[in-house]
Amino acid sequence: MTIHFSKSKAIAVGAVAFIAGVFFASSMNWTHILGAQGKIPTRSALVSNANLDDSQNAFVSIAERVTPAVVSVSAERTTKPSDMRDRVRQLPPEFQQFFDSPQAQQPRTQESQGSGFIVTKDGYILTNNHVVDGADNVKVELLDHRSFKAKVIGHDAQTDVAVLKIDAGDLPTLPLGDDAKTRVGEWALAIGNPFGLDFTVTAGIISAKGRSTQLRALNDDKYAIQDFIQTDAAINPGNSGGPLVNIRGEVVGINSAIASETGSYTGYGFAIPITLAKTVMDDIIAHGHVRRAILGAAILDLTPEDAAAAKLKDIAGVKIESFTEGSPAEKAGMEPGDIVVKIDGVPAPRVSTLQRMIRSHQPGDVVDLDVIRYGDHKDFKVKLIEAPTAPVAAVAASNTRPGRGAPAAAPLAPTTVSVKQLGIVLQPITPEMVRGTSFSGAQQGVVVKSVEPGSVSDGKLFARTIITGVIHPEPRVAIKTVDDLQKVLAKLKPGDIIGLTVAGITTQNEVQTSVVNIRVGN
Repeated sequence: MTIHFSKSKAIAVGAVAFIAGVFFASSMNWTHILGAQGKIPTRSALVSNANLDDSQNAFVSIAERVTPAVVSVSAERTTKPSDMRDRVRQLPPEFQQFFDSPQAQQPRTQESQGSGFIVTKDGYILTNNHVVDGADNVKVELLDHRSFKAKVIGHDAQTDVAVLKIDAGDLPTLPLGDDAKTRVGEWALAIGNPFGLDFTVTAGIISAKGRSTQLRALNDDKYAIQDFIQTDAAINPGNSGGPLVNIRGEVVGINSAIASETGSYTGYGFAIPITLAKTVMDDIIAHGHVRRAILGAAILDLTPEDAAAAKLKDIAGVKIESFTEGSPAEKAGMEPGDIVVKIDGVPAPRVSTLQRMIRSHQPGDVVDLDVIRYGDHKDFKVKLIEAPTAPVAAVAASNTRPGRGAPAAAPLAPTTVSVKQLGIVLQPITPEMVRGTSFSGAQQGVVVKSVEPGSVSDGKLFARTIITGVIHPEPRVAIKTVDDLQKVLAKLKPGDIIGLTVAGITTQNEVQTSVVNIRVGN
């Protein structure tokens, strides 16, 4: 059946339908969506432009306030003939003849460029140690083109910090901030003199904090304290020693290094935290040298096995590897394998954190260490001592585990035993293996001949590592034979943690001790 409507009825029906539709749409909250389409942008939609202007003005303001206190540092070093002869000897014989003339043996002057920044009105300047190390003459130039001869007041290779002094007054200075309050993602500006381009300003963000063991190659000093701030603000050769500042114009770090395969900026720059640098500066100005407080222990970041053995929920803490002679930590009752989780009530999740906290103290201070010893909580009060001239401080142990290097000529004993639960092959220790080393004849142990790739011991034990004891689980056992170790393993099931004391003989015939926690396999 077909229904016909008159024109007037059709209009009426349409009106009713429209009104009903509006009420329906309102009840479904659709009118807001429909109404938003096609509107002319209001003033509030243009706020982003104002924000961009504010950011730009902030950068301009920082550059104007900071740059006058940044300096260009020029360091001259005289190369002695003996130094040149040593370098010539390293060349192939066919090339040595070109450097054997009297002219080639004359002293030469080398010049390097870096940056720095003024921290006091009477002329104290912070820069990097590597900028002025070994320099005979140091010159500083300011933004206003004034030039001064600078005196190196002191320097510290372990932190790569140096303090200079110029004879001037009423100088512009930079305020020192607190890098502990700096957050990843915050804006950061680097100011310096890259490639001789004086007083260059670059911007980026704080990319990461607490970079340490991943960057050991940046400082080959055995006792280096490394706790870098990472930034993507462009840093290049010549930026070293210049300030890394926050959005308030406060110094949060000293630009020190870059990670690059080309030697130029590739997005990874590293700065020394300013609170660490200030501690070094205060020591140098007050005492003329760095007074380094130490625990007297070699330390390492935790592995998952270390955390599991200590029954920790998180892989956060610092493991004690070994002690130096007369170590205050050892005297306080600490043992290898202990895990420091807090210092003075403040968490110490990694090596760099503990190093910095110890470094903030003076010799003679007493620190309170919260320690976990295989699940048992212990508290130790350790009186810090001053490091000797050759520091033996609470330092990061080498990532190279004991046992990687040993005298190559040492003969191997023929008797070997495979220990499948650990994925290693062991053999008895022989006098030849430890001849010429400090490994005592009274000490016993078994030697790792080989480690199965991909096994539970891969990357933890190495060929020629000497296993001397088991410290976990209790009771502790001295390992004199392979059978001693197998008896301990027979009581463990797959997945259990075994804690081993080990010794390694380096290529220099030095003995390094360590504690290694390994999860037992099938």
